Amino acid sequence: MPPHAELLYANHLHYVKGCAEKALATGGFDHLLIAAGVEKYAFLDDRPYPFRCNPHFKAWLPLTRHPHCWIAFTPGKRPTLAYYLPDDYWHLPPEAPAGYWTEHFDIQVITDPAQAIAALPRTGRCAIIGEPDAALPGLVPNNPQPVIDYLHYQRAFKTPYEQALLRRASQRAVRGHVAAREGFLHGLSELEIHRAYLAATGQTDFELPYGNIVALNAHGATLHYQYQQAERPARARSLLIDAGADEQGYAADITRTWASDDGAFASLIAAVDQAQLALVDGVRSGTDYRDLHLNAHHRLASILQAEDIVRMSPESQVETGVSATFFPHGLGHLLGLQVHDVAGFAASAAGGSIDKPEGHPHLRLTRVVRPGMVLTIEPGIYFIDSLLAKLRQGPHAAAVNWERVEQLRPYGGIRIEDDVICTDAAPENLTRDAFAQVQAPVGLE
Repeated sequence: MPPHAELLYANHLHYVKGCAEKALATGGFDHLLIAAGVEKYAFLDDRPYPFRCNPHFKAWLPLTRHPHCWIAFTPGKRPTLAYYLPDDYWHLPPEAPAGYWTEHFDIQVITDPAQAIAALPRTGRCAIIGEPDAALPGLVPNNPQPVIDYLHYQRAFKTPYEQALLRRASQRAVRGHVAAREGFLHGLSELEIHRAYLAATGQTDFELPYGNIVALNAHGATLHYQYQQAERPARARSLLIDAGADEQGYAADITRTWASDDGAFASLIAAVDQAQLALVDGVRSGTDYRDLHLNAHHRLASILQAEDIVRMSPESQVETGVSATFFPHGLGHLLGLQVHDVAGFAASAAGGSIDKPEGHPHLRLTRVVRPGMVLTIEPGIYFIDSLLAKLRQGPHAAAVNWERVEQLRPYGGIRIEDDVICTDAAPENLTRDAFAQVQAPVGLE
């Protein structure tokens, strides 16, 4: 729980209720109903998947492991929480409602999911947000678009309460990254590094906001590498680890790349790191994120030229698409209740979308950056066989130093990702701040 959580949460809930009121008015609705969601079961099995809470529900309450709960909000009234507390001796049920948030809700404890009906309004127009399988008799999620558009657009602006939780998520994740680096330098396998990460963060696989990417050597060239090999490699040249943590429903999303020697790949990491810091400094109010993404391409192209990997000017690399061979994804995305938080393309609270730059289909954020937004900055340089093969067969193959590429291919790739808050002045780098705290000498934290 962050310091002064009670006051931070009270102010946060006031903001959330204000957004809900405006969203309901926009759509012409009287009540907002939000389903936490239900457990989902494997096909032809009685084994449930790990429960993932509806993000709209988490925006109101720090409850992430509570299926079958409902929130009901009517403007001018205290919100109601139907809190599911089953009599279950097969599994450990939730504890009774407790904590700094409880005084703000009328809480009705239910022991059967169907009992939620009695706690929810049945007259007037209801905007019901949830998945179809959360439906109760007479209460079917309709997810009205005007309401969703308004709530999603406003979710980009994080309250001080949310920012405090995001700081704590970053601090937790960074402890894992420090442990992962130590494991890598001691020659551990991907699976062993992953386990060291979990131990340092104090979270399980199910609690993580997304599956860890733990990529040794050439595996770092796979952007969303999904395996964790148990066997230790004969030589651990590099580690790319993209791993986060969760704090009461809010996510950290951090990537680091390490080299085992001081050669050419380490030099490339250092260059990308400096470019990344310059891009973080560009997270200023009024900056068009699309421009920041294109800036990243020019900076990375300059590195490719300086490191004698591509013998073209940065401008030519970007114009011809050569830079996209080595940096094929977007610069980053919004972050919060979801790792890739919603409304990255939203033109306004009324809907609509802002186009991606031509030739950059994988960018996840096109909005103008404003104070309160939390986003990631994650440039990278990769040596991806399939993309390199296309480049080798294309009209610009002669501009590539293929000998240099072959030297670097066994290292896979580089990505450096920080979580950043846009403020009224300089950006707040949650990730770098957390690393500075974890790595500070004892007594100086």
